[in-house]
Amino acid sequence: MRNTMLIAKREYLEQVRGRAFRMTTVGVPLVFALIVGVGYLSSLNLGAGKHLAVAATDSLMASEVKAQLLGDKNAKTKVDVLAPATAIDRTALVGQVQSKAIEGFLWIDTTPGQAPKATYTSQSSGDFITGGRLKSAVNHALLDAHLTGGGMKHADADALVDGVSIDTFQVKKDGSVVKSNAQASFWKGYVMAILLSMTTMIYGMNVARSIIQEKTSRIFEVMLAIAKPGDMLAGKLIGVGAVGLTQIAIWLVAGAAILFSPIAAAILTGDFAVHVSWTETILFPVYFVLGYLLYSSLFAGLAATCETEQELQMYMPLAAAPTWLSFSLILLVINDSNSFWSVAASFFPPTAPVIMFLRMASQIPPAWQFAVSIALLLVSIWAVLWVSARLYRVGILMYGKRATLPELVRWLRYS
Repeated sequence: MRNTMLIAKREYLEQVRGRAFRMTTVGVPLVFALIVGVGYLSSLNLGAGKHLAVAATDSLMASEVKAQLLGDKNAKTKVDVLAPATAIDRTALVGQVQSKAIEGFLWIDTTPGQAPKATYTSQSSGDFITGGRLKSAVNHALLDAHLTGGGMKHADADALVDGVSIDTFQVKKDGSVVKSNAQASFWKGYVMAILLSMTTMIYGMNVARSIIQEKTSRIFEVMLAIAKPGDMLAGKLIGVGAVGLTQIAIWLVAGAAILFSPIAAAILTGDFAVHVSWTETILFPVYFVLGYLLYSSLFAGLAATCETEQELQMYMPLAAAPTWLSFSLILLVINDSNSFWSVAASFFPPTAPVIMFLRMASQIPPAWQFAVSIALLLVSIWAVLWVSARLYRVGILMYGKRATLPELVRWLRYS
C-alpha cells in the first residue's frame, strides 16, 4: 500500500506541476466564459434592423403583414408596402435587393379561389430568423383576415391569433410542484454529460500515455525493483484520478463564479433558469470516479499491449464508441427518461455515467436504479481491472514485438 501511495503521489505531482495542467485548468473556464459572453452579445438584436418590402396583389393583406412585422418590437424592422403589385414591380424589387437598397422583399400572391402563395427574396440564403418572422407574420395576417372577415372584432382576432402560452410544471417525488423548462433541462444534462465524458476520457488517456512513455523509456525496469506491477497500476489510477478531481473542483468553482456574473445571470433567468439538485451534486463525483476507473483500466490494459502512442491512438475510436452511443440517445433520454432504452442504457456500464445524468436532468430516477447502475459499474470495473492488471504485468516488459490475440491470452495465463 505504501508503494501504491508513493506512485500515486508521484503521478499526481508530476501532472499538477505540468504546464498542460495549468493551461487547461485556467484556459477551459476562460474559454467557456468567452463562449457565454460572445454567444450572449452576438444574439442581441439578432436579425433586427432589417429594411424589407412587402409586395402583394391584395392591399389589405400587405397592410396586415406590415402591421404584424412592426408589432414585433425586438425586430425593429422597417417595412415598405407595394400593393397591388405587378410583375414589373417584382423586377424593380429584385434590382433594389441587388443594389442593397433593401435587405429583401416578401411577395404574396392571393389569387381568388386558390391558396395564398408567399416567397421571400434576399441576398442571403441563411437568414432563417427573418424567414421565421415573415412566416409567422403571413400566417397571423391570414388568420386575422379570415376572422375579421367573419365578423370578429380586430382586437379579439389579434388576441386569438397570438394564442395561449403554456407554462410547464413538474411534480416531484415529495408531491411538491415546481416550474420546469424542457430546454433548460436539456442543456443542463448535456453540459454535465459533456463534462463527465470529456474528463473521464481525457484522464483515462493520460493513464495510457503515461504507461507508454515509461515503457518506451524503460523506467519500469527501475521501478519494478521497489514495487509490484499491481501497485504501480493502482498508483497510476489513484494519482491521475486525483488530478482529475482536482481540476474538476477548480472548474466548478470557476463555473459558479461565471454563473453568478451579470451576463450569465441575465441569460440563466426566466425560461432559461437552471437548477441543480443535491442528488446531481452528490452523484457527479461518484459517477466521475466510477467512469474514470472503468475507462482508465481499459486504457491501461490497451497501453500495456502497445509499443507507441501512435499504435494506441488506433484503438481510440473503438474505446470512444460508448460515449458516442450515449450522445446518440440524448433526445430519446431527455424526452422520455423512463423508456426501456433509457433505463437499459443507464444500466449498461460504459454508457451509465453519461446516460444517468441525462436522465436526472429530466427526472430523477428511482433509488433502486441508481443502486443497480452503480453495482454493475463496480462489477465491470473489477472485471476490466482483473484483465488489465494481468496484461500490464507482462506487457510492460515486452519490447519490439506487437502483441497478437493468442499472445494476449497467454499473458493472462502466465500472470
